[in-house]
Amino acid sequence: MKILITSDWYAPVINGVVTSVLLLQRELERRGHEVRVVTLSNSLHTYREGAIYYMGSVSANKIYPGARLRMKRARSMMRELAAWGPDVIHSQCEFSTFHVAYALSNRLGVPIIHTYHTVYEDYTHYFSPSRRVGRFMASAFSRWICGRTACIVAPTAKVERLLRDYGVRCRIEVIPTGVDLGAYRQEPDPGRMEELRRRWGIPADRTVLLYLGRMAKEKNLEQLIDQIAAADRRDAVLLLVGDGPDREAALERARERGVSAIYTGMVPHQEAPDYYRLGDLFVTASTSETQGLTYFEALAAGLPVLCRRDPCVEGVVDSGVNGWQYESGEEFARYLADFCGSGETRQRMQRAAWDSAEKFSAEAFGAAAEALYLSFQEQAAPAASGTRW
Repeated sequence: MKILITSDWYAPVINGVVTSVLLLQRELERRGHEVRVVTLSNSLHTYREGAIYYMGSVSANKIYPGARLRMKRARSMMRELAAWGPDVIHSQCEFSTFHVAYALSNRLGVPIIHTYHTVYEDYTHYFSPSRRVGRFMASAFSRWICGRTACIVAPTAKVERLLRDYGVRCRIEVIPTGVDLGAYRQEPDPGRMEELRRRWGIPADRTVLLYLGRMAKEKNLEQLIDQIAAADRRDAVLLLVGDGPDREAALERARERGVSAIYTGMVPHQEAPDYYRLGDLFVTASTSETQGLTYFEALAAGLPVLCRRDPCVEGVVDSGVNGWQYESGEEFARYLADFCGSGETRQRMQRAAWDSAEKFSAEAFGAAAEALYLSFQEQAAPAASGTRW
């Protein structure tokens, strides 16, 4: 099949959408499909590099950090893609590139499948002073987007339920994004681990609590730091890997609360598995995840997860087996004490984490996406609308 993926975000940006897109692209190509991608360039210039089309865009940093908006539709690019003739269009973002997907779908009569990556009501602080108004806006916007697709891919049942609550009526398939297990399922290199510990000044006798991801308000980092402070584990250190608009606030909170925290900043994507292996326990207080790819990656590296109870981790984090889901600061402190105080618990959970990641393999992700596309190939395509550009 010829498959077009559209996404406002693409490499070298590092986030969950890009991780999902790159993995999907790779797995589909491995399965023999021809894949092209439409994304946004970092300038006003529109160009193509191999199978990747970059549309001219401007910064939308005031709306959301790092975001960009396309300037205008590139007619020559649209004509070229229409002549190529994709069999299916898989949209990954709801803004600039979705409109490209929609225009091509109308022109060619091919279905749009859309992955709903972001729970927008958890991001209302970026666009609305009122959470109630923000949720109403997110609900209306989501219905508008989903109503223009043939099928929505929900990464978890949590997202499927949310969309149904919004009034979305189209077909929804739950397909978790996979993880490249081969990149994470390697025994730690003692020399490399020692090098990283020296670089960041991590004492050899400390339990490393790893937070890896975006440092933003919706991730509840300050709450996580407060819980670590209340747990009063002098034998643990918090390793913060990543960056974002809430970085300074989080680091200041750690200083205020006396939490031993080490900040690395962003690290190259290919080095992320080493930082997971450097950790002993993955910790997070976020409830804004649609699925939590970092949870999958941590488990694949044999790293147990201590996270807030949330529907997105149903079937992912099994409390007492490969980590814990907590509901209060008291539970957080108790589970952390259990982990830090028992070598047997630590080893048992590390083995369980490693084993539990198998169901999130990249191969399973690619196969599920392919099966979904093929289900539309069996249906008669609607007549093209005759859209011109």
